[in-house]
Amino acid sequence: VQLQASGGGLVQAGGSLRLSCAASGRTFSSYAKAWFRQAPGQEREFVAAISKAGGSTRYADSVKGRFTISRDNTKNTVYLQMNSLKPEDTAVYYCAARTSVYIAADRKEYDYWGQGTQVTVSS
Repeated sequence: VQLQASGGGLVQAGGSLRLSCAASGRTFSSYAKAWFRQAPGQEREFVAAISKAGGSTRYADSVKGRFTISRDNTKNTVYLQMNSLKPEDTAVYYCAARTSVYIAADRKEYDYWGQGTQVTVSS
């Protein structure tokens, strides 16, 4: 599985962005997906995850109510809609996939990673 993240950019506080993660590979629809982020000097942290068919989702407390993760298995793509962005959301955002149908918040549980896309929120 190869993952390609896109959609990052520069946005003012309060604005919105939608990240996309396109995957190659026949088993995309069988894998749980997630978004993580890493700010300079900090560890990579969990943002959101979605199960195989999209029926289960999980969010970090810091983004709950502002971000929404979704997936379209017909397009082999997972999305992260980010609203009400804050300067502290500034980071490189990575999509990830794990060879399980169940979601997880620990980055060690994920087997495949995209290259990351930069999100910068100005105050």
